[in-house]
Amino acid sequence: MAKVTDMVLWDKPGEKVLLLGNQAIARGALEANIAVYAAYPGTPSSELTDTMAMVAEKAGVYMEYSTNEKVAFETALAAAWSGLRAMTAMKHVGLNVAADTFMSAVGMGVEGGFVIMVADDPSMWSSQNEQDTRVYAKFANVPVLEPSSPHEAKEMTKYAFELSEKFKHMVILRTTTRISHARGDIELGELPEEIKQAKRKFGDFKKDSSRFVDVPSNARRFHPQILEKIEKIREELAECPFNWIEGKEDAKVGIIAPGLSYAYVKEALAWLGVEDVKVLKLGTPFPVPFKLVERFMDGLERVLIVEELEPVVEEQIKTWAFDKKLSIEIKGKEIVPRIYEMTTRRAVEAIAKFLGLEMPINYEELDEKYEKVKAMVPPRPPSLCPACPHRNSFYAIKKATKGKAIYPSDIGCYTLGLLPPLNAVDTTVAMGGSIGIAHGLSIAQNGAINESQRNEEKKVIVATIGDSTFYHTGLPALANAIYNRSNVLIVVLDNFVTAMTGDQPNPSTGQTPHGMGKQIPIEEVAKAMGADYVAVVDPYDIKKTYETIKEALEVEGVSVVVSRRICALHKIGEMRKKKEKWPIYYVNEEKCTGCRVCINTYGCPAIYWNEEKKVAQVNPTMCWGCGGCAQVCPFGAFETEGGEQ
Repeated sequence: MAKVTDMVLWDKPGEKVLLLGNQAIARGALEANIAVYAAYPGTPSSELTDTMAMVAEKAGVYMEYSTNEKVAFETALAAAWSGLRAMTAMKHVGLNVAADTFMSAVGMGVEGGFVIMVADDPSMWSSQNEQDTRVYAKFANVPVLEPSSPHEAKEMTKYAFELSEKFKHMVILRTTTRISHARGDIELGELPEEIKQAKRKFGDFKKDSSRFVDVPSNARRFHPQILEKIEKIREELAECPFNWIEGKEDAKVGIIAPGLSYAYVKEALAWLGVEDVKVLKLGTPFPVPFKLVERFMDGLERVLIVEELEPVVEEQIKTWAFDKKLSIEIKGKEIVPRIYEMTTRRAVEAIAKFLGLEMPINYEELDEKYEKVKAMVPPRPPSLCPACPHRNSFYAIKKATKGKAIYPSDIGCYTLGLLPPLNAVDTTVAMGGSIGIAHGLSIAQNGAINESQRNEEKKVIVATIGDSTFYHTGLPALANAIYNRSNVLIVVLDNFVTAMTGDQPNPSTGQTPHGMGKQIPIEEVAKAMGADYVAVVDPYDIKKTYETIKEALEVEGVSVVVSRRICALHKIGEMRKKKEKWPIYYVNEEKCTGCRVCINTYGCPAIYWNEEKKVAQVNPTMCWGCGGCAQVCPFGAFETEGGEQ
């Protein structure tokens, strides 16, 4: 069976292959002759970046894992200014990080096509909010293409580059979790010769300070040009191949559905047995092509707009219809939910309500049955993996602070430290926010250490942040805390990978898709910034980690402890490939007193309580041999058999 990376590079026009939506977008970028790709991984966009990393060398594409979305955006933007086709990708909250450059650069335009893939996450399956990128696009006056299937995502990617180059304007390709992570048949197109020959493409930046220097005098000139350009793009999109009208021409009722909502609407109409409607499939939610909408509206009396999240299309069409003085009833968010992702059920309910039809199925009855079944199934909350080094770090932090500190944390798999029994995460807001919040808490409750008046009742504040996140947006916050004489302990959980999004490299590892870059040790950065205390520990040595944290807490100022051990999931995966063994721990029942320290304070998912024997036990299929349990148990009940640690 062919590997995905092989299929993405297949020179077989017309062949159909099964790919994820994100992988299909990678193929579309290659067919469009992309030259530069830069991104910071973020679910649900990560597979696009990982696929590009795996094929870049074979395709002659420069690809990098950037330290954050802003620098990734700037890397790709500069390439587009140099006449190359360039792309960056991020999840919706990543656009917040890139927003400063994004908003300012719109007026400067591009030379080579520049596509920004943004993956939104309706229902927040792996995100801290539910923002809609189309609102950002409308705010910035950047056109948005929104696919309704993986294959369309591939084709739209190519079209996005062409549209961008034609108007010298950046373009957003907006996906959602369901498109990015769905699989579908992708019909392969032609690959350019440079891609087939792995020939690296180079650009030529032509200086023009009136265009590329965004001082106020230039910015004032840019704004009316942006507005003029977006209207020209609106005209162009009236003939866009991803927008079309279907259904009965003489229908009195119409439905407008952008992106994936179109697929749900089609399924709902079939389920309801409704044929006497006209449908506008909209692949360009901003700017809405009003010429096409006008053709669609002809003869209609009522229209329903079915879209996920914000009423972006609805607001544009209602404003346009009002200005045109159209006497057409237009419904949207009065019927279609504004929160969480679209589903077939939601589309069916909205259309049935709009048309006054009976539901084809009793959903309330199904809900009751579901709740009964749900009550019978034990809850299984997420958990840090067995042998996760972060568990040991959190355990040592809690022991050293006796659980009385405030624990700001960050975005990463270590956020699971909030769950019992660790309970070591008190705040999480955004990438890099742990250090900024820790400093703010310190100033608010303790005062700066060089103030003449400080709070005598000192609050202990311990921030935790991952290695990739530290380089993403932790550096400015660390500099700020040191500069302003904060009094905090920052524990950097360095597991050598960007674990939560798929084990991508970062500056802590030094690895890049093109070989080795330059490794930047976190502890050296902290020292160079002027941290008052810096140490490195191995969290598998819990006693040493505890002692180091205790020592760091005695220091006035900003202390940084780097807790370094490779991600257990990553390590075990490597060992399995090499068919290496690791030690398996078990409980010596004669030594176990039933104190449950291993369960109530440590919480490894491989350890469970045997109610019949009144002892702790280890599930051998889940034990990855870290030995943390043996260090935590006060009675030495955990022993090992076989393997090498």
